Amino acid sequence: MTFFKRDIYDPLFLHLQRKQITVITGMRRTGKTTLLRQLMHDSDIRQKFYFDLERIDTRTLFSEPNYETIVYALTQQGANFKEKVLIALDEIQLVPNLPSVMKYLYDTYDIKFIVTGSSAYYMKNLFSESLAGRKKIFEVFPLNFNELLVFNGLQSQQRPVSEASLYLKSEYERLKNYYETYITFGGFPEVVLAQTTDEKKDLINDILSSYINFDISLLSDIRNPTNLYKLIQLLSVRIGTKLDISKLTSMTGISRPTVENYLDLLEKSYLIRTIPVISNSPDREITKAKKVYFLDNGIASMSADLGSGSKFENAVFNQLLHRGELAYYQLKSGKEIDFILNRQACFEVKETATEADLKNVCTLASNLSIDQCYVIGRHPAKIFKNYIWGGFL
Repeated sequence: MTFFKRDIYDPLFLHLQRKQITVITGMRRTGKTTLLRQLMHDSDIRQKFYFDLERIDTRTLFSEPNYETIVYALTQQGANFKEKVLIALDEIQLVPNLPSVMKYLYDTYDIKFIVTGSSAYYMKNLFSESLAGRKKIFEVFPLNFNELLVFNGLQSQQRPVSEASLYLKSEYERLKNYYETYITFGGFPEVVLAQTTDEKKDLINDILSSYINFDISLLSDIRNPTNLYKLIQLLSVRIGTKLDISKLTSMTGISRPTVENYLDLLEKSYLIRTIPVISNSPDREITKAKKVYFLDNGIASMSADLGSGSKFENAVFNQLLHRGELAYYQLKSGKEIDFILNRQACFEVKETATEADLKNVCTLASNLSIDQCYVIGRHPAKIFKNYIWGGFL
């Protein structure tokens, strides 16, 4: 099987040299197992063992109350614990006591662990208690647009923001269809590699169903998955808008505490992400409400009938997400800046952008003493200074 290199691979590979446990987490089917297997392949540790915890016999082994029994079983499989051993564990959330097992083995033997798990909520809470200082967490998301190009056999186009505003018409013509596909179907690896529209849609629906029925059921006692799906649908049509808990409560018929718990769950399990507002003068600005986005455009698109502008803004969110801390800015008058990156650069998102859009965002940015201002567009009708076509971001 062809391995397509992800942006996160180099940091993961460097961490192989560290004694710390390498924890790979993220939503189901984002490519965690593929990364784990490639790390095993590329590691220079001679003794390597892979365990899939979806297998009942493997879960039984690592559920042993006597941890030395696990060591003995591995020895029977050829492990020599007088030398360094690499142990890869896939889907560790399926064995509740595994952090304690790993802590004992980590402290007693020269073992390098690489582990994967789908549920951030489980991973971050239990791991912080049991393996403090012994692990580093790497989060895997659906492909960004540049990774999508790599999966399609093209060279990555990602550039620094300052260079992204250099518009090349020939490159736009070459990449625009790929970018439109990214906006509509997102970046789950198997969806990107699917050849037909129907196949992509089927895969996305299956991923969403698996997420609700398996990932979420492991994290929480959801008695009515239909209510959760209804909330996901309502959130998808509110992409780029401020969360209004009261409205969500009245529209779903779910109690406010339950809605708040669901939102927390959806964020910690990598379906959605909220971003805060930046405020320099609380008396003039809206200071509390967060805006909501989905961490994959395909999931957002299949959850509800999204407007074209919402899909585009969500795609831009996912492209900016991995460049640093994101926030937004809004006055009580309603004027706003869509995205502020690291409190250093401001971005307005418009499908068909004009110089007036740039002027507006620069005026607002002056309130924050930020002088880097850009407009990100989808359809480059007219090119002007600090205009960025979304595919070049």
